[in-house]
Amino acid sequence: MINTPPAGKGMKIDFDAFRLGRFVEGLSAENELEVIDRPVDLADIASHLDGNAKAVLFRAAGPERAQIVGNVVGSRRRLALGLGIPTESLLQEVVRRCRAPVAPVEVASAAAPVHQRVLTGADADFLKLPAHLQHADDGGLYLGGIDITVSLDEQHRNVGYRRLMIRGRKEAGIDLTAPSDCRTMLAAYVAAGRAMPMAIVLGAHPADSLCAVMGIPIDDEIALMGGLRKSAVPMVRCATIDAMVPADAEIVIEGHLDERGWCEREAPYGEFAGYYGIMKTNPVFHLSAITMRRDALLQTMTISGRSLKFTDTGHLNSMRTECAVWTSLEAAIREPVALYCPPSGTGVFNARLSMRPHFPGEARNAIAAAFASMGDVKNVFVVDDDIDVFSDEQMEWALATRFQPDRDFIVDANFRAIPIDPSLHGKTIGAKAGFDLTLPAGWRDDMHYKVPVPPKLEASPTTPVTVSEALRGGPKFFRELMALTGSRDGRDVTAALDAIRATVERLQDGRYMLKAATSS
Repeated sequence: MINTPPAGKGMKIDFDAFRLGRFVEGLSAENELEVIDRPVDLADIASHLDGNAKAVLFRAAGPERAQIVGNVVGSRRRLALGLGIPTESLLQEVVRRCRAPVAPVEVASAAAPVHQRVLTGADADFLKLPAHLQHADDGGLYLGGIDITVSLDEQHRNVGYRRLMIRGRKEAGIDLTAPSDCRTMLAAYVAAGRAMPMAIVLGAHPADSLCAVMGIPIDDEIALMGGLRKSAVPMVRCATIDAMVPADAEIVIEGHLDERGWCEREAPYGEFAGYYGIMKTNPVFHLSAITMRRDALLQTMTISGRSLKFTDTGHLNSMRTECAVWTSLEAAIREPVALYCPPSGTGVFNARLSMRPHFPGEARNAIAAAFASMGDVKNVFVVDDDIDVFSDEQMEWALATRFQPDRDFIVDANFRAIPIDPSLHGKTIGAKAGFDLTLPAGWRDDMHYKVPVPPKLEASPTTPVTVSEALRGGPKFFRELMALTGSRDGRDVTAALDAIRATVERLQDGRYMLKAATSS
């Protein structure tokens, strides 16, 4: 049984500290929010979100003039703002917080903001929610949110992200085909001939969104949510099902997946890979209640299209993948430095790793660790720590100048994969590729691999010397000759070198030196 003790007597809970609405309000000061005050038809919501680098708040959406927000976690910076940390610290802080879970506490329904309005019976109606058409050829209106379920044996509470295709006032199809804890749970309920209770949050703080995608083994994933918040999550018992939900959520829908399991067709839908998914046979969600704050803010999730780098799923996928890969790397190599799974590559399929190699072959160990970290990782690029993995420009440069296909390319086949990858053509096994873009040991100090930078001359000496006098002190680069002679031009040094050309030779690294016969 999942234990959620009541909040301690006198315990003060700030129900707005992790409220989505409060977080969104703070994005304006960070220049991370676009606010649309004018009325907007629900059919036009998606076009405002698609490819938008900012979160978007609609203050008057649809005929009911509802509040809707989208793209909330569609950037790495906004995820970091949600945790109150610098963007560059995001991965390490998420890993650290996931290793320090905080148990939840239970609060009374009367105290829970999400129970300020409770709709049941005929009032519990999907069509009262301002869901919108997200992609042109979607099979219907979709909602996306954080689902909370408890295993049949009541030993595990799971948190995940699901999408719902609204079928009518009381029913929705739910995507539950990919391997997940929730799918395993439902299979157990179906085998027992029982419906599975499920609650879904439709407006959540970024810390809660991160929790929903992590997939870290723990009995109570709400404790993982608490770890990411660095605060105990206040939970309230649902109005119509045997489950508990965050009391500070914006909107919650309650219901169950019926005992038939995977029984009705659902989709198509714009998937996180940037294409439409195929029609699927999925479970049916039956609505029993909608609970919400009085001034509830509905969250819509951005998922697909040509600009995956601005989607919620792209960045959530990135963090999930990075945490899994980083954990594997910590055990496989001595000094990983940075990791990035670009959301433009779905946040899942491509991983970029920088490291400080200490032994020959470490880059290949890193590739192998990334392959094994999770089934979704497909292409792994490993670079030295002088390369910024967040820079497309530097990664392109490393691939172009440090990689030889016959020497540095690793490929293997027959790995478990996810069929949503369209390149698999529906298969469930696939190949993985590793690109070793690191320099061989010792090469980084070689002149050929020294990165050119603009010259920075030392201040002119008090007593400038001639080029010949400078060379009597040993070999010099041209820049050093300019500095020692006090030149801020260089043409004078060129003329002086030309005048003594017969007495000067060049070293392999390009320095000038006096020939042995004339250096005494």
